Amino acid sequence: MRFAHVLITGASAGLGAAFARLLARPGAVLHLGARRAAELEAVAEACRKAGATVATRRVDVRDAEAMAEWVRGAGRLDLVIANAGVSAGTGEAQEQDARVRLIFETNLTGVLNTALPALEAMAAQAPGADGWRGHVAVVSSIAGFLPAATAPAYCASKAAARAWAEARDGTERRRGLRVHALCPGFIRTAMTENNPFPMPGMMSPEEAARRALAGIAAGRTRIAYPWPLYALTRLTAALPPALLNRLMLLAPAKPAD
Repeated sequence: MRFAHVLITGASAGLGAAFARLLARPGAVLHLGARRAAELEAVAEACRKAGATVATRRVDVRDAEAMAEWVRGAGRLDLVIANAGVSAGTGEAQEQDARVRLIFETNLTGVLNTALPALEAMAAQAPGADGWRGHVAVVSSIAGFLPAATAPAYCASKAAARAWAEARDGTERRRGLRVHALCPGFIRTAMTENNPFPMPGMMSPEEAARRALAGIAAGRTRIAYPWPLYALTRLTAALPPALLNRLMLLAPAKPAD
């Protein structure tokens, strides 16, 4: 499946930049947003060299008014990827009030600020070649299946985003729309480079983006990968909370991002 008109948040690096590069081709129109203007423009230039028409926007997903204005002004959108997200390291020191609020405001409220205006705009569109009026993909994480004591806010924010996306897909199908929950494992980005613990199934951003796009094309609501890590996470999450907490707290703490 080829998406001609795409909007991506958090597109200046990591998974968001990988999505942009993979979707760039002659005839594609990409709307790329992020907070870091210089890095965003570098990604945009690479996409233009691949033949895409690219518009950039320096925007913070926590700003609901700015996000709504950007999304509604983009014109037709076949795919919107709510990718922007943050973490704050692991361990007790990272659960300070300000960090907790930042994580939820970005990873959950930021997703809603992206997805809600996108769904309303898409509902007024004619169906595309695949028969759907549009697709919204929410970037969650395999971490959203595991209430880890080392990163409560991050895990909870990703769990909420995933649950909302999966449930909303059920109702949006009635309007000819799709909502997908993307749940990748460890991706080789700045967010993971300082992790002092094992990261099985580590993927490059390009591999993670390819798997996600393949899942969207296949019509899957939940796209969780790699499978071995997903299965292990689900099994671990079934442990009694007290035991799970003890196990999680054995891991060395990650410095703040």
